[in-house]
Amino acid sequence: MNEASAGFTLGAFLRARREQLHPSEVGLPSLGRRRTPGLRREEVAQLAHIGISWYTALEQGRQTNPSVQVLDSLARALNLNEYERQYMHRLVKAQDSAGTKEAPLLPAGLERTVRSLDPNPALVIDRKWDLLVWNRAAELVFDLPVFTDHTARPNWLIRFLTESTRRMNEAERDEKVQVMIARFRADCARYPGDPDVQALIQELLETSEPFRFYWGRQDISQASDCYKRWEVAGIGLLEFEYINLQPSGSPDLQLMVYTASPAAYERLGEMVRGRSK
Repeated sequence: MNEASAGFTLGAFLRARREQLHPSEVGLPSLGRRRTPGLRREEVAQLAHIGISWYTALEQGRQTNPSVQVLDSLARALNLNEYERQYMHRLVKAQDSAGTKEAPLLPAGLERTVRSLDPNPALVIDRKWDLLVWNRAAELVFDLPVFTDHTARPNWLIRFLTESTRRMNEAERDEKVQVMIARFRADCARYPGDPDVQALIQELLETSEPFRFYWGRQDISQASDCYKRWEVAGIGLLEFEYINLQPSGSPDLQLMVYTASPAAYERLGEMVRGRSK
């Protein structure tokens, strides 16, 4: 995969943020015709109080070791939020730690926890968002296959792009796809040299038009606790409180729990018990 496709570089991130930032957002006049969208390189350099040659070298990847002070100045110039600022620092650090990682092991206690959470849907994903384990409620709500062993690992993002979005209207689909891909980018940036992660990204770039579009925007997003509602075929409208947790001692795993509302809990409970018989 080439650098432009992977996108895990400081230069690609700076360029995308610069092109999406309107001059008025940073107190600059927007008079005159601009050949390119967003800010000019010299404007970013001026706002960050660094030389234009230095900034250009950063965007083009010819300067790969900026100081913490320079990165923080660029974050202020580009109106980055705290999570985006941290991501930019992580991109620089990742250049020195890129490489292959072994597949994470699923702790037995974590698997038992997921199963015990029925009828609240729960599942665990790894660093490339492959599903490692899920419970019966998750099978019902997300139309997952019955979990039988640890060899079948459907991918959470691929399933979302190819199946879940079919049940959404266009506006809802675009918003959720953008957020999902932004979260995926933020997670995968921790493994810029991992061949399994890179292979998945390449597959999605070749097969998914929405992924190609939003991946190129360089957006990032943080998983956050929130309220979710779904219309599930054969069940009806369900409401959940969503929480994303990182199991202690397993930094490459994420535990996703959807705590059902009382009504949803009752309906799912009946269906889970029926499936267990």
